[in-house]
Amino acid sequence: MKESRQNLYSWAILLGLVIVWGSSFILIKRSLLYFEAAEVGILRVVITFLAVMPFAFNMLRKISQRMMWYLIISGSVGSLIPAILFAIAQTKIDSALAGTLNALTPLFTLLLGISFFGIRTRWYNVVGVLIGLAGAVGLIYANSQVQLSFDVKYALLVVLATICYAFNVNWIKIYLKELNALTITVLTFFYIGIPLLVYVLFFSDIPHKLVDDPDNLTGLGYLVILSVIGTGLALVAFNKLIKVSSPVFAASVTYMIPIVAILWGIIDGEVFKLSYALWFGVILVGVLLVNTSPRRKFALGTRLLLRKRMRDKRCMVNDEG
Repeated sequence: MKESRQNLYSWAILLGLVIVWGSSFILIKRSLLYFEAAEVGILRVVITFLAVMPFAFNMLRKISQRMMWYLIISGSVGSLIPAILFAIAQTKIDSALAGTLNALTPLFTLLLGISFFGIRTRWYNVVGVLIGLAGAVGLIYANSQVQLSFDVKYALLVVLATICYAFNVNWIKIYLKELNALTITVLTFFYIGIPLLVYVLFFSDIPHKLVDDPDNLTGLGYLVILSVIGTGLALVAFNKLIKVSSPVFAASVTYMIPIVAILWGIIDGEVFKLSYALWFGVILVGVLLVNTSPRRKFALGTRLLLRKRMRDKRCMVNDEG
């Protein structure tokens, strides 16, 4: 009962993240109308830092110096670098393509986990990763209404960002397992946010842009939504998901992000194709396989073995009687 409730909890977090992060690419695209790509990435981190800062001070006393460096690495590799890479990439490639390439995250999570973090997995988890990846790619190919522009160099920036995400998922599972999800999110942005805030205020053109052109406040509004909801709150949920499930299952959220991107397109007047439903199903099958745990089979086998022994024992008692 407890395990099934935890699985339901994991899926609820996963679906919530799909909705939030599936909408983030359009917010990045809108923000790029007002700010440079690097500014979008940096502001995304700074705004999240300002949002979580009030929670940080009570947490700092409980953090050792060793744990502080682990958090700085997590914040830099898992948040700052990908935020800048995605923003730069979307100056040359479409947001739908960026969202699709983001589906490489579970594959890299599995590969890095096995190669460098000693993560053990089963063959059906690997199959689930490949099926989910095939579903995500097929979904975009089926969406022929969207004309994707493609620039290999900028697409590779998204691939690099997914490698950063994959590293961070494994890093949190191994090195930050002592901390809860809220603490990880708050302190990763606290440590990297302070120097970035100094840079924004004193060494960038961002304050002048906001003062000289009030229209840029609209772009700032997109970034506030993206940062507070799509980065801050979503990362709390994601870090929690890593802890209550497996790193690969948590990363499989990226397989379902293209679904939300296409639904946004339908709302915007694009035509829904029946083939979309097929690829949705393929993605879900892949995620289910990724989340399959051998412990459930072991538990089921153990229960059946115990029942068999109980029956054998009762039969022996009856025979002796």
